[in-house]
Amino acid sequence: MIILTMAGPPSVGKTAIIAHAVKALLAAGRKPAAVKFDTRSTADAERLKRDFGIPTISGLSDYLCPDHYFVSNMEEAIAWGHHHGADILFIETAGLCLRCAPHIEDIPAATVVDCLGGFDVPTKMGPMLSCADLVLVTKGDLVSQAEREVFIHGLPQSAPHATILSINGLTGTGVRALLRWLLQRPNREASATSRLRHDMPASICSYCTGERRIGRAYQTGNVEKLDWEAGL
Repeated sequence: MIILTMAGPPSVGKTAIIAHAVKALLAAGRKPAAVKFDTRSTADAERLKRDFGIPTISGLSDYLCPDHYFVSNMEEAIAWGHHHGADILFIETAGLCLRCAPHIEDIPAATVVDCLGGFDVPTKMGPMLSCADLVLVTKGDLVSQAEREVFIHGLPQSAPHATILSINGLTGTGVRALLRWLLQRPNREASATSRLRHDMPASICSYCTGERRIGRAYQTGNVEKLDWEAGL
């Protein structure tokens, strides 16, 4: 079973790309399945199942960091894909803080970015982008050709080892290049000894466990303070 982890900020087109890929794979006689991890609510998995009849499942992290939730369920997600006889499994995770690190060694990893956030967006992203094997650039049709080229030209600085492909989430243009890339990748499935490509964001503090009161008296655990005296 080929696995692809799909990460990226909200609303960049991750699920739309998966939908176009699923359509092409079904036409080629393949058996795709999709796992969607999100935070508060999602109907994406249901739409994929309704539109294409493929096995899908979704999970909501709620108050947990979505990528911590994602990696805690990775082993079970792979077992679920095998149970449904999938030969290609898409695992999509929400990226919120841009410091997210959902990619796993030996599993192909894609990160989706769009052209609308500005030229400096890639420099604001952490391991979600820098550790990706593939960067998919969406919404290029909504900016000028010059803006699109400048944006793409700057991506290798933040994702030096990644292949960069443009893709249209509305029309599906570029999805076949994505599938060619994926099917040519060597793939070893995650196991109990697999490792994340980068450490996850860490913040074990009183607010992680439900504290709502502000102020030093209520702050415990891993708390970082800005050097306010330096700005005086």
